[in-house]
Amino acid sequence: MKVLKTITEYEYFRKNQIAEGMSTGFVPTMGALHEGHLSLVKKAGELSDVVIVSIFVNPNQFNDPNDLKNYPRDIDSDIRLLSNQRVDAVFTPDVDEVYPAPDTRQFDFGPMEKVMEGEHRPGHFNGVAQVVSRLFDIIQPDKAFFGQKDFQQLAIIHELVRKLKLNIEIIPCPIIREPGGLAMSSRNQLLSKEEKQHAENISKTLFRARELKNELSLAALKKWAIESLNKDPLIDVEYFEIVDTKSLMACKNWKDPGEKIACVAIKIGRIRLIDNIIFA
Repeated sequence: MKVLKTITEYEYFRKNQIAEGMSTGFVPTMGALHEGHLSLVKKAGELSDVVIVSIFVNPNQFNDPNDLKNYPRDIDSDIRLLSNQRVDAVFTPDVDEVYPAPDTRQFDFGPMEKVMEGEHRPGHFNGVAQVVSRLFDIIQPDKAFFGQKDFQQLAIIHELVRKLKLNIEIIPCPIIREPGGLAMSSRNQLLSKEEKQHAENISKTLFRARELKNELSLAALKKWAIESLNKDPLIDVEYFEIVDTKSLMACKNWKDPGEKIACVAIKIGRIRLIDNIIFA
């Protein structure tokens, strides 16, 4: 497994290690890797000839400077984890390598970037689009693998690929959960033991909401979920929305056409967590 820090190093690797006709699978990450990330790496290995993983904490997608400062980083641990996987190269650039000049591009994703995460994290998805498009340009993958925990981000990236007319297949991968049900996230390691126990109420509420779908109206279910989560003294609900999986627009009742997903964001102490569940 090669560890590459510069675009020049990656281009040399690509020229000499990726033969004509070989497919490249790409897993972009911000590091602090866990089993959720490794599930993406394994899927990339199943569907690609060459697997590239990037580790880059993108400053452009953080609207809170403290969130950027406190984001967990352990590059040595990440590389050890990846060395036990079928990974051909890890791309670990610094900020100046990815952004040799300020990225002033503005992307317009319409209403889907203004709800949920977009509403609560202004500028977040523009920063995501900047870094993902930049990494796609550098890596030149055939397939890119993203987790469904960040469901709205996944929808934005699908739209980004469509807008830029990129010949890249986006592969969604299922949420990987800890034994207690908490969706795996790099931020989980910032939780205290007590906070992690309380955070398990997020997935418990989502699973129960799916069970209650046929018993409550959509509005009543949303109200129940918010009240259930806010009963926990350590949890502060930012949003709980039931939206269409394609448009991300809020649904008014169960008879609305299209598949529906419940998306939630909460704060527990100083840590912000998101999760979701698709209603079958």
